[in-house]
Amino acid sequence: MKAALQVARLAAVLFVIGCFVSIAAATGVRVGNVTYDDRSLIVNGKRELIFSGSIHYPRSPPSLWPDLLEKAKQGGLNAISTYVFWNAHEPAPGEFNFEGQYDLVKFIKLVQQNGMYAILRIGPFIQAEWNHGGFPYWLREIEGITFRTNNDPFKFYMERFVRKVIEVMKKENLFASQGGPIILAQVSASSFYLGKNEFLQTCNIAAAFEGNGTEYVQWAANMAHSTNIGVPWIMCKQKEAPGTVIPTCNGRNCGDTFVRKDQTKPIFWTENWTAQYRVFGDPPSQRSAEDIAFAVVRFFSKMGTLTNYYMYHGGTNFDRNGAAFVSTRYYDEAPLDEYGLLKEPKWGHLRDMHHALRLSRKGLLWGTPSYVQFNKSLEAWVYEKPDEKFCVAFLTNIHRRMDATVKFRGINYFLPRRSISILPDCRTVVFNTQRVNAQHNSRTFHTAKETQEKNAWKMYKEPILKYGQTAVRRQEPQELFEMTKDKTDYVWYSTSFRIDDNDLPIRQDIRPVLQVRSFGHAIHAFVNGKYIGTGHGSKIQGLFQFSKPMDLKPGTNHISILGITVGLHDSGPYLEHRMAGPDKITIQGLNTGTLDLSANGWGHEVSLFGEKMKIYNEEQTAKVQWTDAKSGQQVSWYKVFIQTH
Repeated sequence: MKAALQVARLAAVLFVIGCFVSIAAATGVRVGNVTYDDRSLIVNGKRELIFSGSIHYPRSPPSLWPDLLEKAKQGGLNAISTYVFWNAHEPAPGEFNFEGQYDLVKFIKLVQQNGMYAILRIGPFIQAEWNHGGFPYWLREIEGITFRTNNDPFKFYMERFVRKVIEVMKKENLFASQGGPIILAQVSASSFYLGKNEFLQTCNIAAAFEGNGTEYVQWAANMAHSTNIGVPWIMCKQKEAPGTVIPTCNGRNCGDTFVRKDQTKPIFWTENWTAQYRVFGDPPSQRSAEDIAFAVVRFFSKMGTLTNYYMYHGGTNFDRNGAAFVSTRYYDEAPLDEYGLLKEPKWGHLRDMHHALRLSRKGLLWGTPSYVQFNKSLEAWVYEKPDEKFCVAFLTNIHRRMDATVKFRGINYFLPRRSISILPDCRTVVFNTQRVNAQHNSRTFHTAKETQEKNAWKMYKEPILKYGQTAVRRQEPQELFEMTKDKTDYVWYSTSFRIDDNDLPIRQDIRPVLQVRSFGHAIHAFVNGKYIGTGHGSKIQGLFQFSKPMDLKPGTNHISILGITVGLHDSGPYLEHRMAGPDKITIQGLNTGTLDLSANGWGHEVSLFGEKMKIYNEEQTAKVQWTDAKSGQQVSWYKVFIQTH
């Protein structure tokens, strides 16, 4: 009976908090002064706990933004974090676009109208599984440039973009110092490797560039301060940061992995990965609600005061915006799925956790911390001020397999395996990370009936180009990125060669073999107009070898290779020097030995014919001849009309 009364009392308290959140959302948030001390952010003179979630405005249609923000608020968040996407906002040097899906001002204003804070991660290097890590392609063509180091051309364009973004924000009074919602801004650094146990495979940029990397980090911090935005700056993946810049942690368990070196700065967690982003070929990634809750509560129990879920809503990599081999669906396993639907029990369990942590706010922000270790698996973190009669306790069982009971201040508490119980008054358990009360749900897809009707699908098959049909002729195959310039994913590589009967194998069971060494990402190979096979690399290993048997004839033969990119790389040093495309092409198995075609003279045609005709637009579909769709066709377009409601 006593336990039931405690649960009822908690429900009433959470309902009151929920009402308060709704009122705040209705009135919007107006911030003034933002500073920090060793404990937390200080907003309008008061310490704050920040529960933030990443929602990237280009990864969802603008019509969906209000619903996403409302659901994030209902989920207990009080802040929204977003990157700023340089290649989207400056597609050509000095030409800026802040409209439509890239209307950053509109997005930030909606955050404010929803009664929430904003964290603006300007970068401009963002990684984020975004094409080229956010860098525009034209940047790599600047003479003498090296990304993310003490390089004058890079610093010039990087600073120009950062100042442009700040100019746009200031013009609309969006920084907290102007009464806006932006309480933190991030300048790019990303200079330290996270460790072999973390999923994100970033390279050690500082090590790659030695002293120039360190000088760049210092320069970036000084440049950021000179913008006078009136709110603190942060740098992620840092254990320490220059001057007043706050270093922050990225990862899954920052409560255990992040060690604060500067005791004058608060402990922030800018990326708490709610799942694992997917590359093509990966199975769905799962991270349980219980695991996320344990990591967050542990972080707050150890003096953390800001966490940001990456992602809270992932959305979709529209157009060609995904990084190399990253799938179109982005963080579908986040609390809000790709379509903005609630992912239960993750959304609800985290909502309940946020409410419980808010009940502990006073102790976390003003209490004196103490630590009690019962044994190697059981511990307690306590925050209290006896003279002010408040006390908060976090009872922790870090054992991954065994439940336990611990006696704390004369009372026995049951702790499930790898869980933390929150006691806002040091007596009453209001939340345990392993006990899920939120409902479970599942998502069901229904097939559009129009797609199942006879002859509903039509197809257009791309022409397989020969050497004489190409526009660019060179002795050797040209580098793929340099040819596409990030305007398309496709380039035809074509060559012709002559052989006679004496070159062909005598035995009929032996066939010549086409071998292609490629720096990535994929190829479709055709010989005399006939498809012979596909080869591709992967996110981890871009370089691959293609080897397929083929049929040749006496006389002239034609080889056509469709080189394909699957996004530009988004991380690591020397992004500006990454390569793709076929490099060495040979024919094995001829009577006269290996035939090396690498310098045979190659024709190149950038993009597909259908792309040039823009047949992906309804009004342009009549420019080509469509036929009834067939399966197993390579390099083909498919179309169907679906009635929407």
